[in-house]
Amino acid sequence: MTDIANATKVADAQPVLDIENLSISFFTKGGEIPAVMGFFCTVLRGEAMGIVGESGCGKSTVSLGIMRDLSNIGKIVGGKIKFQGKDMGELSDEELRAIRGNKIAMIYQEPMASLNPAMKIGQQLMEVPITHEKVSEKEAYERSLAMLKSVRLPDPPRMMNSYPHQLSGGQQQRIVIAMALLSKPALLLLDEPTTALDVTIEAGIVDLVKGLRKEFGTTMIFVSHNLGLILETCERITVMYSGEAVEIGKIKDVFDRMRHPYTQGLFRSIPLPGADKNSRPLISIPGQLPLPHERPKGCNFGPRCHHFVEGVCNAAEIPMIPVDGHEGHFSRCVRFNQIDWEALPPGAKKVNEKVEPGAPVLKIQHLKKYYKVGGSEVFGSRERRVVKANETISFVAREGETVAIVGESGCGKSTLAKILLGLETATKGGATLGARQICHTPIEKRDVETIASIQMVFQNPFDTLNPSYSVGSQIIRTLEKFDVGKTAADRRQRMLELLDLVKLPRAFEKRMPRQLSGGQKQRIGVARAFAGKAKVVVADEPVSALDVSVQAAVIELLMDIQRKNKTTMLFISHDLSVVRYIADRVVVMYLGYVVEQGTTDQIFAPPYHPYTEALLSAIPIPDTRVVRKHIVLETDIPSAMDPPTGCPFQTRCCYKNLVPGNLCEREVPPIKNLPGGHEIRCHLPDTVFVAMEPVIRFDTKLEVEDAVVRDTEAE
Repeated sequence: MTDIANATKVADAQPVLDIENLSISFFTKGGEIPAVMGFFCTVLRGEAMGIVGESGCGKSTVSLGIMRDLSNIGKIVGGKIKFQGKDMGELSDEELRAIRGNKIAMIYQEPMASLNPAMKIGQQLMEVPITHEKVSEKEAYERSLAMLKSVRLPDPPRMMNSYPHQLSGGQQQRIVIAMALLSKPALLLLDEPTTALDVTIEAGIVDLVKGLRKEFGTTMIFVSHNLGLILETCERITVMYSGEAVEIGKIKDVFDRMRHPYTQGLFRSIPLPGADKNSRPLISIPGQLPLPHERPKGCNFGPRCHHFVEGVCNAAEIPMIPVDGHEGHFSRCVRFNQIDWEALPPGAKKVNEKVEPGAPVLKIQHLKKYYKVGGSEVFGSRERRVVKANETISFVAREGETVAIVGESGCGKSTLAKILLGLETATKGGATLGARQICHTPIEKRDVETIASIQMVFQNPFDTLNPSYSVGSQIIRTLEKFDVGKTAADRRQRMLELLDLVKLPRAFEKRMPRQLSGGQKQRIGVARAFAGKAKVVVADEPVSALDVSVQAAVIELLMDIQRKNKTTMLFISHDLSVVRYIADRVVVMYLGYVVEQGTTDQIFAPPYHPYTEALLSAIPIPDTRVVRKHIVLETDIPSAMDPPTGCPFQTRCCYKNLVPGNLCEREVPPIKNLPGGHEIRCHLPDTVFVAMEPVIRFDTKLEVEDAVVRDTEAE
């Protein structure tokens, strides 16, 4: 038994899962690809272990290895996986089938990967106890109904009779969780279960998982790239890098006294409270994850580490080393006792000059967008329904300013972006870019100057590049469309300058999209957006598909270009941590309405609109000192095709009972104008707003305790 395994056990605790020196490889035509190497993990009964790291580090492969579901090219080539004391490598296929979905259950990132679209929810739930426990259909139905109540789904009988496509994403994920828990598994694997969900729905799922864990005593492994979620759900954490565990320990030890440079790099890439785009910018991890067949000698993280020492870090394979004074804390770093953990990488200590916003560039006034839905006309019906995607939207964006637009899916953010870009036209109202009215002019009728003046950086960098053309030719094509450059030589020179602008080597001119990482592809998207010297750039979730270290680099790139060009940026996002860091002003949207807007400081401090308060409370913040007000929105956002009467948020608002006479249900609230241009659309009386407390605050007692510990360790 290894030191790591021994250190995480106690005499009277039997581990549910014990992984020893696990190595997993995939065998392709090109040869063996080692995906996981020498992985150790021990999870005790009732414990929750988090596994974090960048894409490609081996997190999901470990989960699939535990399930013994590695497809026909994956194979466990070393080590053991013991489940409840049994070596799973010695079990027959029949014995493994009896365990999968019964004693070990897995919840995947995309719920529809686990749901059959052609079967009703009830049939799929009942299948679990019928298959594994051979119960009657009546008992299976009753147990399924009870489990739907446990996962807090409304109207369980209706849910049982529904098909998957009739449910929202959050409801689908709750169904999958119910399905996984029906057999009362001893071990539950959660692989990025909230990544595709809105932040408010994510908060509800996390709250649900924590409650169910207490109710059923289930052991969990939570795989995620979100350190905030790991802090909320787990007691211990394993940090993975390039197929190896590089740090293991209790949450508080690893979060507050990390002892591996990669772990520190992850935290420095995240916009924690206190980070500032001017005075305390993010520090991204340089380089990228090595390919499996290009791993360096010694420390895998060595080429990206600013603490690297030649002849020490690459002398030999590095084992997991115990951290003195931290029980169960291990690090795969030979220098963690010599490292100055407060030191910044070379060139990281910089202060950016604050850009003062200039004159208004984009003005949106009472903009409305309605869609007429007439699908029933195919069958002769004249009934037409209206989807109110945008309702009386008004705000101003100034030169050099970043205005963030936030809200859940379906609130109208992307519809507004489409109108500004000319992909849709407004029903009523106005939007002026400089002196031009643009919201009623489709893109095919706009002149080149207008199109070049407002550009977009899309969410998914993988879908925005043509796989058949080189990077250089695609940027040059954009320049041709915008009439930039008189000759081919002029346009090539401008293309090279754009590569310099987004901090990519000029040699990338000849590269194909398939040869680029996700972060590099997004940089090409940024280069194309700025090719025509855009006045306004609409960034639609530009970093949500990227790892945290790459996110930091792209965010800083956008900020640097904005400072240089004085560009106005509309930053559409659901990640309020990033919004807090990057935005000068914030517009909060709900069901087509702007319910609150103001400076970033105004939005993140009371008074709040009740919806803004719920959004802020849902932010998973990876800081052990932070205390958040607990607010969970139990229901989903209503349909824009059938919106509620009165206040759009009244069906989910916990303050509604403070407004007399059912006013919230009868009338759309007026806009309250607060000092400093802060606006809130709400019926609540001023006394309620005055009494509101901050959603996010620091626990000063913990800050003092941590300072004492650091001083003691320094001595």
